Amino acid sequence: MIDRRGSGALKTDALRERYGKTDLIPLWVADMDFRTGDFIIEALEKRCEHGIFGYPVMPEDYIPSIIRWIDNKHQWRIEADWISYVPGIVKAIGFITMCFSKPGDKIIIQPPVYHPFRIVPEANKRVVVNNPLVERDGQYTMNLDGLRNILKKESCRFLILCNPHNPIGIAWSREVLSELAEICYENNVLVVSDEIHADMTLFGHKHVPFATVSDKAKYNSITLMAPSKTFNIAGIVSSFAIIPDKNIRDAFFEYLHASELDEANLFAYIATHAAYTQGAEWLSQMLEYLEGNIRFTAQFFSEHIPLIKPAIPEASFLVWLDCRALHLTQSELVSLFVDKAGLALNDGAIFGKEGVGFMRMNIGCPRAILEKALNKLKVAIINK
Repeated sequence: MIDRRGSGALKTDALRERYGKTDLIPLWVADMDFRTGDFIIEALEKRCEHGIFGYPVMPEDYIPSIIRWIDNKHQWRIEADWISYVPGIVKAIGFITMCFSKPGDKIIIQPPVYHPFRIVPEANKRVVVNNPLVERDGQYTMNLDGLRNILKKESCRFLILCNPHNPIGIAWSREVLSELAEICYENNVLVVSDEIHADMTLFGHKHVPFATVSDKAKYNSITLMAPSKTFNIAGIVSSFAIIPDKNIRDAFFEYLHASELDEANLFAYIATHAAYTQGAEWLSQMLEYLEGNIRFTAQFFSEHIPLIKPAIPEASFLVWLDCRALHLTQSELVSLFVDKAGLALNDGAIFGKEGVGFMRMNIGCPRAILEKALNKLKVAIINK
């Protein structure tokens, strides 16, 4: 149980700005309330003991640690020259937008989906084309026929894929990704695959890197990964891009290099190496705890708040709550959570109009906090 208030954490110290009050249990922004592993902290402390923090060079063991981790975790053998540091995955999407498109170009997303996929292209004067997921009885699938129909009518520059999916937590299958790769390759649509939650699959599910499903995927994609979600080090900014295709790679890496965007800060190198060389056991224990939190959450809603249906995530620590049976407007729904229950969750509407009637809950916290939050929600619904 660690009190993060006053530490400069967005999750706690931006509550007044985002929600208008500070006395909320924060279950929103996607980082966890678990202490980062000692192996990372000790590696950073050891470097701090040196006392000089001048310009760094990339350590020789940085890239090899990424290669070994991805091979061991995902059976994807990547090569050193395919990898470049990027200063954050959302920022990388912005750089890809500027590198591979021009104002007015069309970019495809699959809502309900992580909101920067829409915000970043639109802010850079691109046109976002929505190809929503199909939802039936709480189960979501990609609308691949819908994508084909869009591409018959529209010329689109690239598609941003969320793999695993945020906010729903889907670990996309090889079959679905293969079909997506075929469609995009045949229509000259680059796939930008955000795989930041790749290491956090749950309940026996397996992450499939998009670039591994076929040659058409391999040579028509940019994969974005990071240890940040996995090891709770988002503030260190430790993302990287993987691009097997030489033409795509040369174009993007030259874009990054021109402004020194491919140069990491000192601590990103150290934290990434420590995570990927010493983090396997910590990750295993953390995922086991998350699975317990998810089981607890599902059982609580089933027994005490059956009108809210949680989607059981196949990856990550985010739970998509279907609140439509409460028959509230979206503003009333947000008020129920914030004003009546005293909880800060993500408003489902930010993920697209398909998120109206939903809320996103972060269960990456001590179970006692989760239990307290859910009990507050139960009381709020009883008294609404």
